[in-house]
Amino acid sequence: MPTGSSGSPGSSSLKNLLRGARLTILRTNPAKLLVVGYVGYMLAGWFLLSLPIAHTVSVDTIDNFFISVSAVSTTGLATVDPASSYSFFGELVILLLIQVGGVGYMTIGSFAVLATAHKLSPLREKITRAAFVLPSDLKPGHFILTVVVFTLVCEAIGAVALWFIFFSAGEENAVWSAIFHAVSAFCTAGFSLNSSSFEAYSGNAGLNIVISALSLLGAMGFLVIWDVWRNFTSGAFHLGFTTKVILRITGAFLFIGTLILFVADPGIAALQPTERLLAAFFQTMTATTTVGFNTVPIGSLSMSVLVLLFVLMAVGASPSGTGGGLKTTTFAALLAIMRSTLKQRSQVRFFKRPIAASRLQAAGASAVYFIVLMAIAIFLLGLTDPQFEFERVVFEVISALGTVGLSMGITGDLSSLGKLIIIILMTAGRVGILTFGIAIAMHDETREEEEDNELLL
Repeated sequence: MPTGSSGSPGSSSLKNLLRGARLTILRTNPAKLLVVGYVGYMLAGWFLLSLPIAHTVSVDTIDNFFISVSAVSTTGLATVDPASSYSFFGELVILLLIQVGGVGYMTIGSFAVLATAHKLSPLREKITRAAFVLPSDLKPGHFILTVVVFTLVCEAIGAVALWFIFFSAGEENAVWSAIFHAVSAFCTAGFSLNSSSFEAYSGNAGLNIVISALSLLGAMGFLVIWDVWRNFTSGAFHLGFTTKVILRITGAFLFIGTLILFVADPGIAALQPTERLLAAFFQTMTATTTVGFNTVPIGSLSMSVLVLLFVLMAVGASPSGTGGGLKTTTFAALLAIMRSTLKQRSQVRFFKRPIAASRLQAAGASAVYFIVLMAIAIFLLGLTDPQFEFERVVFEVISALGTVGLSMGITGDLSSLGKLIIIILMTAGRVGILTFGIAIAMHDETREEEEDNELLL
């Protein structure tokens, strides 16, 4: 046998197998890859949270899985109190899961690749474009560098500001609490080391401002930050259409929601004027950004205010950000369809700009799929957990599907089947409602890519 053989038949077969697997992955719909990636992190987090070192008290297996999924999906719903149930190691695992879920499971790994190889593989570029809905003229590598640097800077500044607030309030472990809540706020996760979230700080203007700023920066989306930064560095300030839509819709929601809560809720109206305004704004912000913190008890809010929160949580944050929900751009497209239909226009326009048919189709499909998933989940929870009032179940479902994390107090009392239903909803909300639907479709369908950067959904 020749000694210069390039390799054994076994090694050649292995290379062919790996090459075939790589081609299969590259041909797989990015939506499926996103779901598989996030589920992988959820399972890894479940394993780590199940270790004895992660607990201070006994935690059921289903609850460890629930917390892991809630952290990766940046929802914040919790069946057990994280601060009293998990050790420092467990809290650290939760924080890392929140960070990975907030900036995207592929982002951190891609940043490490860029730091060493200075170039992304086609697979990483493919998944990055799918995860952040990037326009064709934006290079994924540059975008990822911006995302990571911006995230770390915001979280660091937020942690320092929160440390001063917590230290002044005499809170124990102020440093760790500041770091944890800064990351949780920017990633719109809503996980808190306080059993009552921030109800004790309802009148603290500093905390309300810092948490709101972090949440809004994360929820409005990295594309908005990229667009603003690009204009700032170039000297020609001209925001893109998508950025203008996001800023206007978000601003309108914050103003209208704050006004309604300020006037309509009896519990908030009973507060002192300054605290009343802070509470009204904070609860509007927390629903709009899907961050999930609260400064007033959610269960005490009036029915009319709960209906408003239903809408804000369902619409949610903006594309390419850390928040969930249908997205503000989807809501804008649906408004454009309604307005054009009422005015009997043949072309759908928003802010005097035409919207491509493919974007309108995606917006309509997302809304319908959201309603279908919501209806199925409410029906199933009515069977598994019939002891809860209808409005509490609806609130829990919308909160999970929008990855908001607000609750009217039923999360910890759900049955095991009920918790599994919420877990599925949180997973769907994290990868995106429409993306989740595409991922679970039976077959991949090839489609021609449309180049349209007018409105990214």
